[in-house]
Amino acid sequence: MTSDASDAWKQWQEHRAETVSAPYGPLALTGTYWFEDYPDGRLPDIPGIWAADGDSVVLGADERDGLTVDGQVLSGEVRLAADAGPVAEARVAYGGRRLVVLVREGVWGVRDFDPDSAARRAFNGIEATPYDPRWSVPGRFTRYGEDRTVRVENADGRERGLGLGGELAFELDGRELTLQVTVQGDVLWAVFADASSGRGSYRFRFLHPAAPDAEGRTTVDLNRALLPPCAFADHFICPFPPAGNTLDIAVEAGERNLV
Repeated sequence: MTSDASDAWKQWQEHRAETVSAPYGPLALTGTYWFEDYPDGRLPDIPGIWAADGDSVVLGADERDGLTVDGQVLSGEVRLAADAGPVAEARVAYGGRRLVVLVREGVWGVRDFDPDSAARRAFNGIEATPYDPRWSVPGRFTRYGEDRTVRVENADGRERGLGLGGELAFELDGRELTLQVTVQGDVLWAVFADASSGRGSYRFRFLHPAAPDAEGRTTVDLNRALLPPCAFADHFICPFPPAGNTLDIAVEAGERNLV
């Protein structure tokens, strides 16, 4: 079983490296621009005039700007909703770049993904600790009576809400530990730090435990602790760990840093 788990972890790690280094993966993000910071509608190194308008965005451009929407050269105005699919399927393109429309807490913006980004060209891999079964332990998820939202600082220095749906309890080396987790359907997501954060590991990491069964039982596999998107590009707005999600042990497992 240990060998099977180790092999599965190696495959997961290989897939992670392929995913983050893909043409429109996290390493390709070169900018996130919020329209409220650019009241004239002109974004850095991005043509066209961009403006939030209620629950959508209006983009104006002419043929000389070189923007395309749904594969067609834009000449005039188009109304855009937030992009919900893969980056490669974003409606707006500028040559090989993809311009992803997003909204956070009512604030609209654009992300610029460039396959020729310096970070993508310089990528040498992810530093990760080899699989160790001691870091994979049983856990129990307990849902809160109602979802909670806490305000946490994000990587861009702004504070935003983080939804929390329950608590994940597990034991390591005889220690009872807990993490508050976000619940998205059947998917659990924890933002956590530990005693190694900033000292051998990135300043915080993400964890996606297996979906719990009807009794809340799951597996907490810290071998699959992963770097947040902001470890690959400064322009992501990853949330920092909420209060209580900094473990007082060193989790020397999973992804640690970029090589």
